[in-house]
Amino acid sequence: MSAAVRILERLAAELPRAVSPTVLVNELELNRSTCYNILATLQQAGWANKLEARGGWTLGPGLLALTGVSDDSVTAVVQEEIDRLSHRLGYVVFAAKQDGSGGYTVIATADPRRGVRVVVDVGDRFPFSAPALMQAMYAHRPFGDFLATARSKVIEKFTEHTAVDVDVLERIFSEVRRRGFSTSVRQFNLAQSGAAAPVFDRDGKPHLVVATLAFSSELDESNIASVGQLISTTAGRITDRTGGTHVPDAGRDEATVASAP
Repeated sequence: MSAAVRILERLAAELPRAVSPTVLVNELELNRSTCYNILATLQQAGWANKLEARGGWTLGPGLLALTGVSDDSVTAVVQEEIDRLSHRLGYVVFAAKQDGSGGYTVIATADPRRGVRVVVDVGDRFPFSAPALMQAMYAHRPFGDFLATARSKVIEKFTEHTAVDVDVLERIFSEVRRRGFSTSVRQFNLAQSGAAAPVFDRDGKPHLVVATLAFSSELDESNIASVGQLISTTAGRITDRTGGTHVPDAGRDEATVASAP
């Protein structure tokens, strides 16, 4: 028990950075096998989380959901994850949160800084109905919530490809929930395409959106699904690392759930 507590204390001290097993073994003077066994047990309980890409360990979502994560730690996790994804994709990747006007404000960006690219800066704002962001943010809420918000907002038809009919949007939201990400191919701007996925808080509600934006000549129907999946995976890691919880079917209305077989 004391070894497990010491491991958790060490992980907490480095949050949001990951700690390698070698550091835990050497600094805490643990037997390597014992250390790995304890980490495996903590992972099963949701108290420790292994970051596969680097092999390091952080506090797990189960523990973070109880203790909470500071805003600075959340920002650090977001920046680390989107930096890695931007480097892999070669596109700008950003995180945005919904602001008081119903639109979305960019809080973090990652830029591969190579070639001609779409540029997004911290503080930039997107309107409420920016397709990829709106779909990612609202697909996991009851559709009635979206309809209530839409009554006071404009669902703008940015291009000929933009979906604005609420029945069509309901079907799109369902598809976004199924696959885990939204897509916008020439829907916001004829020269641009994007994909987005939500980050969930401890109550299972979307509170951030991770998105990418690129020229439609390099991001289109042929590759947007694979890019969207990478966006979703990154958003999922941020959710896990910040103590969030993804609640399945959170976007279905209670009446729909009650009538389901």
